[in-house]
Amino acid sequence: MRWTSVVWSVVYLLLLLSLLSPLSIVTVFFLILPATILFATLNLKSFLLHAIPVWLIACIVHPVNLLLAAYFLIPAIVMGRAYKKKAPALRTLMTGAGIILAEMLVLLLIGTVFLNFDLSSYVNDIVKMTTSPLKDVGGNNPLMTDMAWTPEDMRMLSNATMQMIPFAMIISSFMMAVITHSLARPIIESMGQHVPKMKPAREWMMPRSLIWYYLIGVVIEMFARSSSNSYVTMIAANLVPLLHICFMIQAIGFFYYLGYTRKWHPVIPLLFAIPILLFPPMRIIGILDLAFPLRQFMTKSKR
Repeated sequence: MRWTSVVWSVVYLLLLLSLLSPLSIVTVFFLILPATILFATLNLKSFLLHAIPVWLIACIVHPVNLLLAAYFLIPAIVMGRAYKKKAPALRTLMTGAGIILAEMLVLLLIGTVFLNFDLSSYVNDIVKMTTSPLKDVGGNNPLMTDMAWTPEDMRMLSNATMQMIPFAMIISSFMMAVITHSLARPIIESMGQHVPKMKPAREWMMPRSLIWYYLIGVVIEMFARSSSNSYVTMIAANLVPLLHICFMIQAIGFFYYLGYTRKWHPVIPLLFAIPILLFPPMRIIGILDLAFPLRQFMTKSKR
């Protein structure tokens, strides 16, 4: 246990140092993992003995690393504490994602109020920088005139990106929590501590009330097309895609349930799950599974 903790301390340090490098776009999703494992497997005193040297070295390299360490430490402690208390896996996952999302919102609030950070201008600058190679395509090649980006096109793309910021924050926080849990649970188990598992995929069931939320979202989306209210447009741009993801998860659970009841080879439900992720319209299966007793119908048809 002692040597394993030292190894995870080194991993923790390397991930912290990577945040100021181009690798941060990938390593940021794994930064919660080592602190979570250390907090879940050690008592508070031992955790501090391993973590404080990491923070000091990271601070010596660059003081900003200490602030970043504090930022990612909070969800790590929350998830590590949940593992210690043997909390249900779904509760641990959702709590971790909620804490990460709350931190994003607080950070955005602090930057806006105290540091005069303008998110709209920042997004606009990023869009301009990204689309600048395409701006003069039409002028350089007469055959590609239709591909030239006009200022109006960039303005529309910037507005659409701004509207999807809440969706991106929710998905990124959830992905960080999922990655942390997916790796931390088997690692903590291998270190001698029991951690509750997620329910099998065949038991995944979303609340049936999502159907009504989806109908409301579709109605809002219809009004948003002819509305100049930016808040209505933002709600429609974020609510419906989030519900689509829920229906995709429901559809995956349906095929795993079907494979379990029909005694399929475990690979077959996975082969159904991949097209659902690559071809989003297949989420209609998840909608039908929620709206109607599709699983019970398939089970009866077998009998």
